[in-house]
Amino acid sequence: MLTDAQIEAFQTHGAVHLPGAFKEFVSGAREAIEENKANPSWRERTYRPDDGRSPFFQDYVVWDQFDGYRALVRDSAMPALAAELMQSKTARVFHDHILVKEPGNSVVTPWHQDQPYYLVRGPKTVSFWVPLDPVPRDRTIEYIAGSHKWGKEFMPQRFDGTALRKGDRSEPVPDIDANRDEYHILGWAVEPGDAVAFDFRTLHGAPANASPIRRRVISLRWVGDDARFVKRDGPTSPAFPDLQYEDGAPFEGDEFPLLYRG
Repeated sequence: MLTDAQIEAFQTHGAVHLPGAFKEFVSGAREAIEENKANPSWRERTYRPDDGRSPFFQDYVVWDQFDGYRALVRDSAMPALAAELMQSKTARVFHDHILVKEPGNSVVTPWHQDQPYYLVRGPKTVSFWVPLDPVPRDRTIEYIAGSHKWGKEFMPQRFDGTALRKGDRSEPVPDIDANRDEYHILGWAVEPGDAVAFDFRTLHGAPANASPIRRRVISLRWVGDDARFVKRDGPTSPAFPDLQYEDGAPFEGDEFPLLYRG
C-alpha cells in the first residue's frame, strides 16, 4: 500500500504524508472522541488557556476502550503500514494520544521530540498523526526534516512549557521559530483520514487553532524490532505507574500487543 518513495521519505526525512490512508475510519473515530471526552481516563490532561479561550483536550492510552479507536488500530492497515515504514518484521502498538484543539484555542504545541518522554526506545519507531478535520497548511503540524538522525534527545517539557522532570539537564530544544530559515521544515495541508507518519525522534510542533473549526486528531505510536524498555530519571508521558520493567529488557507485555508479524 506504500510506494518506495513514501518509504524513502520516511526513512530520510523522518516524516511522510499518507493521503487518505484511514478515511474509512473517520466517522467511528469522531464518535469515539465524543465518547472519550464524556468519559476521560485518569491520564486526561486538558489545557485551559489563561486568556479564557477554548480548551485543548488530551487523553492517552485509551485506544482499546472505545470502538472507534479500537477499529483504527486493529481493523485498519495501520499495523502493516507501520512495519513497512519502519522496515521491521513486527509492529507493536505502544499507545495513543488524543488531541482536540477546539475553535479559537490559543495553545501552541511547542517544538519537541516524542522519544525523550517515553519508557521505550528502539531503532524502529513510527507515529501516525491522523486528523479528523481538514487542517490547512498554516495550522498544520510541522516537522524538521532529518532531525531523527541528529543523535540527540532534547529536554522534554509539558505542552504548557513546564518541565516534565525536575533537574533535567539535557539539551533544550533549539529556538526553531526564531531561525526557521535554517531548517528544512515539512508540513502538509491534510484532510480527514489522511495521516502523517513520523519517527519518535523527529522534532515537530503545531500552531494554535485560531480558526472556527475544530482540530481533532488521533496519534498512534508503534515500535518495531528490537524495541527495549528504558528507565528514566523521573516521570514518563504517558505514565504507566503500575508497570514493572527492567532497563534494557525487551519491550513487550499485554499493554502493548504485537499486531503485525511479517
